[in-house]
Amino acid sequence: MIRVLSREDVRRALPMRQAIEAMKRAFAQLSTGQANVPLRVPLQVNRHNGVTLFMPAYLAADDQMAIKIVSVFNDNPAKGLPLIHALVVVVDATTGTPAAVMDGTYLTALRTGAASGAATDLLARPDAHTTAIFGAGAQARTQLEAVCAVRPIQEAWVYDVAPQQAAAYAREMSQYLSLPVRVAGTPAEAVRQADVICTATTSASPVFDDADVRPGTHINAVGAYTPQMQEIPAATVLRARVVIDHREASLAEAGDVLIPLQQGLITIDHIYAELGEIAAGRKPGRATPEEITLFKSVGVAVQDVAAASAVLEAARRLNLGTEVAL
Repeated sequence: MIRVLSREDVRRALPMRQAIEAMKRAFAQLSTGQANVPLRVPLQVNRHNGVTLFMPAYLAADDQMAIKIVSVFNDNPAKGLPLIHALVVVVDATTGTPAAVMDGTYLTALRTGAASGAATDLLARPDAHTTAIFGAGAQARTQLEAVCAVRPIQEAWVYDVAPQQAAAYAREMSQYLSLPVRVAGTPAEAVRQADVICTATTSASPVFDDADVRPGTHINAVGAYTPQMQEIPAATVLRARVVIDHREASLAEAGDVLIPLQQGLITIDHIYAELGEIAAGRKPGRATPEEITLFKSVGVAVQDVAAASAVLEAARRLNLGTEVAL
């Protein structure tokens, strides 16, 4: 029997706070040699302006295994379709038997937000109370939710190149989080007031100016996932303590890091740590209240394994989903 879980099943099974703790455990295993994570395999579909990624991983300490298939098709929003579609298959690591298949679109947004929540918890100032969100899609929603789960956020700003989408985001998230969410007219209006910045866009160029970033700011950069994409100004990367999700993946895919490297502005030694090294207690996080910290994530399959395994465990306990025979 295999359990089939819908988006709503996934949402009910894994609240954000639990997802954040699952990400800390997953990243700690990744950075301490307890995970088998091949580089994801991208299948380019240039004819339709898209890419499908295949992302397997095994967490040895938790004995968990899964694979995610995720598609990013950039023309979809114009067709009224989500930018991202995904499916996750959980495999029983003791027998190799498929145990569950579940919606991966929401799970991707959830685990990406939860990774930023983990980074914010480990790197942001404890008194951070204002956040700025760049982008107004599904990823941007879980970014704000995650930051609010770990810091006493009192006000949020959102900026998007499509003002009507930003306005809809502000209305929805204000109600969902019981928090004032305001639409910024310019990137500077959002950044100049922010203690925590989250970028969740598909931009090929920086989405704000370095001069607007205040000392003590923490930044979660999760949108750029190819060497050509860049959300964060190189000058900001240069003056920040840079923490990444996975060294191998970041040096292959993270344009926010690779572009300053190629420009000769930084060296590989500028990368301070993987998030898992901090989560595992092997390195400290923020050094001073004035320091700028940057968490750069391209997404790693251990996140999907940890989140999907937690979902399956809760689904069995709560009797969520439908069991079918293959």
